[in-house]
Amino acid sequence: MRIRIEREARLPDMMKLERYRRTPDLGPNVLFFSGGTALREISSELTHYTHNSIHIITPFDSGGSSATIREKFKMLAVGDIRNRLMALADKSILGNPEIFELFAYRLPKEAPDEDLRAELEMLASGKHRLVRRITAPMRKIIRNHFLEFISLMGDFDLRGASIGNIILTAGYLTNRRHLDPVIYIFSKLVEVRGTVRPTVNKDMHLAAELEDGTVIVGQHLLTGKETGPITSPIRKMWLADNLNDPAPCEVEIRSKLKKQIKRAELICYPLGSFYSSVIANLLPRGVGTTISETRCPKIYIPNTGVDPELKGLRLTDQIRRLLYYLKRDNPQEIRTEDVLNFILLDSANGIYPGGVNKKEIHKTGIRVIDCALVSEESAPLIDQKLLSQALLSLT
Repeated sequence: MRIRIEREARLPDMMKLERYRRTPDLGPNVLFFSGGTALREISSELTHYTHNSIHIITPFDSGGSSATIREKFKMLAVGDIRNRLMALADKSILGNPEIFELFAYRLPKEAPDEDLRAELEMLASGKHRLVRRITAPMRKIIRNHFLEFISLMGDFDLRGASIGNIILTAGYLTNRRHLDPVIYIFSKLVEVRGTVRPTVNKDMHLAAELEDGTVIVGQHLLTGKETGPITSPIRKMWLADNLNDPAPCEVEIRSKLKKQIKRAELICYPLGSFYSSVIANLLPRGVGTTISETRCPKIYIPNTGVDPELKGLRLTDQIRRLLYYLKRDNPQEIRTEDVLNFILLDSANGIYPGGVNKKEIHKTGIRVIDCALVSEESAPLIDQKLLSQALLSLT
């Protein structure tokens, strides 16, 4: 399929893809600002072509098992980070599949407290079938994390707890509340083919004001997954210190994260929950400025189908809202071309709110890349293989 950007190109570029497939260790540094599970399949697909993708993940999840851990230990959410690490893990025999299986395991939701405690202690002792299969010294490292968690857990509710989250939490607490060291260890244990980092290493929450004046604090109230969907469009979003106080709180990204962003050869604002995954990553101070200083193409990949967070937003509205948060650090100095260059979509098969008005999109200064992204098998959603091939062809 031919597309027109500044010059005629062909997507996918099969020669380039084959070159990446042969030497994934030398593959491109494609960076994603995301969260949740929307990129799980594409992340796994990318590992066949590059081991250098960079994933900046929102640590603001306030629902499910993440909420239980956050409330107990007053920490950032680790569930989405664990999810992305698992998606990037080498699932072959070279990648320690026994550890992968352990990290993917959850304790039963319906079991007496004493049974759940007994199973956790069996994991810590090394007698549990999932730990017994792991070879030394990795088994000892994992057992130490279990023992540390048990010493700190108190009356923690273990029902449905993710073992991967427990290990990450234990590592975070024993490393003076720094997540980078435990992500490093986790990545080595399961041979993660890429880099995963939280946007900030702080215990914070998403807050939003709706068009009807309602103020919401907590990501779980925005996504429509644990409660009903929002009843009014989102007017603005910010970060708050805790779930009980919507007062705005500023936080700046660390120099380490700035270095990761500046490594990128392609920056993607991908599909997923528009506000709680993509925009949430842009809220900390310094993200927009660092993106604007990074000389590489920047591309927006909108959802096809339904996203409850996009209530009231047409496709062109999404672009303008995205640009607002990308320029928020310095609206007078940051130019559109510094933070967003392309929108990647499938106008023939995708479902976009308000349709695709290319002339209106061009007025924003954004160029349209229109190609096949939705397959018969994936419709109406984006086919992750087609998307990964398109992105890699653009690097």
